[in-house]
Amino acid sequence: MKRLLRLSLGILLLVLGLLGLVLPVLQGWLFLALAFLVLSIDIPFLARYVEAIEGRFPSLRHPLQKLRRFLAGAADG
Repeated sequence: MKRLLRLSLGILLLVLGLLGLVLPVLQGWLFLALAFLVLSIDIPFLARYVEAIEGRFPSLRHPLQKLRRFLAGAADG
């Protein structure tokens, strides 16, 4: 059930991000980044992408890992 909620939230954020790329009032990149973080727990391709971002930008590693642990903890319930 929590996986379904997480996937639904990720897809909603993804749609908002795509809309934000064409609408000037939304920050599309922010919603896309949040969607990738939420979906990376269940989708291995996105998990590898987030890990690549952590490797490329070491200053983001700790906050991203903390957020992923929080999301994974919420997933385990």
